Amino acid sequence: MKNNYNVRVKLFCLLVFIYAGSSIAQQSDQEQIKAFYDTALINGTGYNWLNYISNQIGGRLSGSVQAQQAVDYTKSQLDSLGLDNVWLQPVMVPKWVRGTPEFAYYETTPGMTTNVAICALGGSVATPPKGLKAKIVEVTGIEGLERLGKKGIEGKIVFFNKAMDPTSVNTFDAYSNCVDQRYAGAMEASKYGAVGVIVRSMNLRLDDFPHTGSMGYGDQPVNERIPAAAISTNGAELLSTSLKLNPDINFYFKQNCKQFQDVESYNVIGEITGSTLPNEVIVIGGHLDSWDLGDGSHDDGAGCVQSMEVLNLFKKTGYRPKRTIRVVLFMNEENGLRGGIKYAEWASTGKEHHIFALESDSGGFTPRGFTIDGSDNAVQHIEAWKTLFKPYLVHYFEKGFGGADIGPLKKITNKKIVLAGLRPDSQRYFDYHHAENDTFEQVNKRELQLGAATMTSLIYLIDKYGID
Repeated sequence: MKNNYNVRVKLFCLLVFIYAGSSIAQQSDQEQIKAFYDTALINGTGYNWLNYISNQIGGRLSGSVQAQQAVDYTKSQLDSLGLDNVWLQPVMVPKWVRGTPEFAYYETTPGMTTNVAICALGGSVATPPKGLKAKIVEVTGIEGLERLGKKGIEGKIVFFNKAMDPTSVNTFDAYSNCVDQRYAGAMEASKYGAVGVIVRSMNLRLDDFPHTGSMGYGDQPVNERIPAAAISTNGAELLSTSLKLNPDINFYFKQNCKQFQDVESYNVIGEITGSTLPNEVIVIGGHLDSWDLGDGSHDDGAGCVQSMEVLNLFKKTGYRPKRTIRVVLFMNEENGLRGGIKYAEWASTGKEHHIFALESDSGGFTPRGFTIDGSDNAVQHIEAWKTLFKPYLVHYFEKGFGGADIGPLKKITNKKIVLAGLRPDSQRYFDYHHAENDTFEQVNKRELQLGAATMTSLIYLIDKYGID
């Protein structure tokens, strides 16, 4: 009896010790996370960095002078943080140039024209020098091509008018369900003899801003490729109504874009070397390139400065990570993903051990949480920290997509790596995505800095406790 009593006493004491240790650890985590948020909101630097990138440099299409200026600027800022290592990683990227502004109109009757706002899709070929004029036919997505067939399409311009679903609260789902018409519309329409395509912008609201984005021709011969442009949502609505009243409309558009040979650019990389587990690498990042119509503040200047801010907040709060924390500003996400692939290949060749990667590429809006691409155990492990984020109204922890630039790490380097994506409120994101109005004044400083603190807090927890 005495032995059993002693065992029970020891067990009770052990449980009390474990509970007390857990409570102390949680309190310590709460204090550290609060320090990250307080510092980000009072003394953060990300908003100032974004101001310079957006207003002094502007749109940063891969291969452009502005892209190189952004490389030079962000490297200089990482150098100024006193990191352990900062370097540039060369990567060959495509160079596509928009040329002079696009122009489009349609004729409802001879001599009666209506101008509409368009922009060339990234990677498109140009129209003939004098422009392209032809009858235009409307389809609701790529699936509508087969219904019209070659007889209804040959020699005409195809107007893809599949709208994003306004009932999808997750706006990225709405985007995914219709973006194929933008990327593959020209390639598919040309198989039916189309001479050009006009695509409804990927935008949930009605406005006059055409939204660009990447498109591809697959392995089509150059002489079979047809020009592709996006039309604003207001323009799409007007054109669709006009076609219902008069199906025999002539549409004209002119664009002067051109694809050049690949050029050298760079991923920008900086790191704090881990104090006790330096060979375990945690990556944070966004893509430094952007489309050329606006200045790329939400897509993805915000993600870049938030990622830089993680290392800045570690420095300012005095937190020394156990593992190596590395920021990577990827080049060429928008029209090639070359930077993400190059980094993953380099990491694989160097046999680097990446355990976690976090990407911010959904705009600088109020953070809601994370999507996690990993095993069920990894997701549950991260979900267990939800209470630490509750005071900051961050609550969304779901299994899902990590990010485009970090995706190659899983395919090339380590299939067991856990990926995550910062998930801000997405309701306004596609108002600005790839459009002329994606500018610095659309970014709220407080929302941007909250996102940076949220990323820093998750990286802190991964660094302290690991991923399993």
